[in-house]
Amino acid sequence: MNSPASSALKSLRWVPVCQLEESRRADDDDDEGRTRGYSYTGCGPGETYLIQYTSGATGPAKPVAVTAGSAAHNARAARAAYAVHPGSVVASWLPQYHDCGLMFLLLTVAAGVTCVLASPAAFLRRPRLWLELVAEFRATCTPVPSFALPLVLRRGRFTGSESEEEMTRPVQLGSLRNLILINEPIYESSVDEFVKEFASAGLDASAISPSYGLAENCTFVSTAWRGTEPRLPSNKKLLPSARLPALLVPGEEPEIEIVVVDGRTGEPVADGVEGEIWISSPSNASGYLRNTTAAASRDAFCASVPGRPGTSFVRTGDCGVVSGPERYLYVLGRTADAIAVTINDDGQRRVHAHYVETAAFESSPEYLRGGCVAAFATSPSSVAVVAELRKGTGDGADLRKNICDGVRRAVWKEEGVSVGSVVLVESGGLPKTTSGKLRRGLAREKLLAGELPKVFVADYAENNADVSTSTWLRDGSKDKCRTSWVVPEAAAASGELGGMVVMTSGNATISHSRLRLQSSL
Repeated sequence: MNSPASSALKSLRWVPVCQLEESRRADDDDDEGRTRGYSYTGCGPGETYLIQYTSGATGPAKPVAVTAGSAAHNARAARAAYAVHPGSVVASWLPQYHDCGLMFLLLTVAAGVTCVLASPAAFLRRPRLWLELVAEFRATCTPVPSFALPLVLRRGRFTGSESEEEMTRPVQLGSLRNLILINEPIYESSVDEFVKEFASAGLDASAISPSYGLAENCTFVSTAWRGTEPRLPSNKKLLPSARLPALLVPGEEPEIEIVVVDGRTGEPVADGVEGEIWISSPSNASGYLRNTTAAASRDAFCASVPGRPGTSFVRTGDCGVVSGPERYLYVLGRTADAIAVTINDDGQRRVHAHYVETAAFESSPEYLRGGCVAAFATSPSSVAVVAELRKGTGDGADLRKNICDGVRRAVWKEEGVSVGSVVLVESGGLPKTTSGKLRRGLAREKLLAGELPKVFVADYAENNADVSTSTWLRDGSKDKCRTSWVVPEAAAASGELGGMVVMTSGNATISHSRLRLQSSL
């Protein structure tokens, strides 16, 4: 099949690396190497150096053309931000075919550091291996996705199946200066739990380095780490991923400039107001492959801020907010994954899907798989939660009905979002990217098309708070069962529900006068 991607690959100039040395020697002798087509003099700053794909979490993965100059700048920026030097030791199990794993290899070369690598599959089989790697080589820097922390806490303790050597292998983490967390959102609670668990092993809270990056800026954008603060502040349950300058002086803009703007106008928003994150940097990629002048590339790589002629910004598609006197940036989630909920006929507020998913998972962590819960709107008035069941979860209808009801209660209590459907699916049933990110849009399409491996479905009546219809799916048959979710009037009267949002799409029948409404951002 002759696809556009294969055509683009065929048109590239291929350099046989095994003959580089031979061609270099030939170049010194009457240009023989050039006549054979093997001569290679290096990549110029403006030449395409690397093609890397976006994650594909919110749409088809796009090939990003990164120039040699952008990659070099990005490696230098990361080296300075993390203060790595020839005496540093990096321990990583990130796959090198992903941008962050590759960037740390480039950083190794640029900074002259020692890099110790492990297989991502080995980490997933035995998460404690990561900590043992840090301890064994006295690593000073280690980059991991934020989901690694709760995964280690759940599965990193000894199970009794380890060898005697593994049981006695010490874990000392006092050498760490940078525990770099990528893949936002970064929850304060999971970081605090991890630091508390391993403080006795020497882990210092000041080593926590929440960071932000994306393919369109090569990889690295920012980190909130300073190496001296025992504890970073939090906002909306999250840790920050950058610290922005207090004031931008014309002519003295930072090399990597981050602004939070109104996505429709490009106007910067005030601190404390949620907006879209835009980035201007020498690390910005040149565009999407074979598409550098098309609308998609122009929209993503050539955004402009009013009053800043000549400065191009990359539109990240990420929502963020700047908060506090030190102007910390908090990355809240993807704009495409935000769920709009209606408040009392008076307007809408935006809830980021991961908040709904976290509340849903924490309602039944013993039955649901962490990182395998997806929330999205299925219509303007209905929100669905799809959750993978752990293997070995019982197959009784009552148990699954209770899980669904618990999810719905927890999401309403924690986030003020009324869930219209809870769908339990088999382990591995939700679509993900190659880096493990949820593909919520594709999950929604598969749900509506009936293509998810459903185990149990609970649909809640639009206008009835205390009754729902659940469908028990087993062996190809469907059995109807009744389940209920009752909000006691006494709970509302006591103020126990204070802070919740009444939605026109919701199922709550408690009078509006009994609730204190949240305001939207």
